[in-house]
Amino acid sequence: MIEEQENPTPEEETPAAEEPVAEEPAAEEAPAAADAPEAESPAEPAEPEERLHPKERRKKERREGSEKRPPRTLEERIAEREAERRRLAAHRRARRTRDRQKRRAGERGPAQTEPTAAKAAGRRRVRQGIVVSDKADKTITVKIEIARAHRVYKKIVRTSATLHAHDERNEAHIGDTVRLIESRPLSRSKRWRLIEILERAR
Repeated sequence: MIEEQENPTPEEETPAAEEPVAEEPAAEEAPAAADAPEAESPAEPAEPEERLHPKERRKKERREGSEKRPPRTLEERIAEREAERRRLAAHRRARRTRDRQKRRAGERGPAQTEPTAAKAAGRRRVRQGIVVSDKADKTITVKIEIARAHRVYKKIVRTSATLHAHDERNEAHIGDTVRLIESRPLSRSKRWRLIEILERAR
């Protein structure tokens, strides 16, 4: 009987002694937990704004701007696109005109203001080659040797081209070295005219 009375007493006392100890840390942690959100809450929104990359910030601003705009119909969007295209085209035209005027001013110099007749007309190309055929009437076929340096490797690359030229008097014959000048289209394939015969065939 005495043992039974002694055993429950320590059991009853131990929870009572433990209860205040368990409550005190909880009470101490509660204010710390309550203070932590207050301290973190102002810092949380500021951190992501600082860490945002400029591109991401612009995207965000664009998204916010698009949300503010009212919804538009298809016709309104097409009209806006056309207006933007016209604006950009006018800007391009103005820039090209300015660039063209600068180039002309650089070529002419400050004293000259109007293009000369020679520049306006342009220069006709002159080629020299060997006649390879004179069978057609008033027409000769001339082979031209072309030698130029390769753009990248700078090696001399040799090629040849054949031109059909107008020979009014049928003067040139096979093997002659002749000089041609560019002219208006005289037939389907003739764009050149015979100027002179430099050397006769042997």
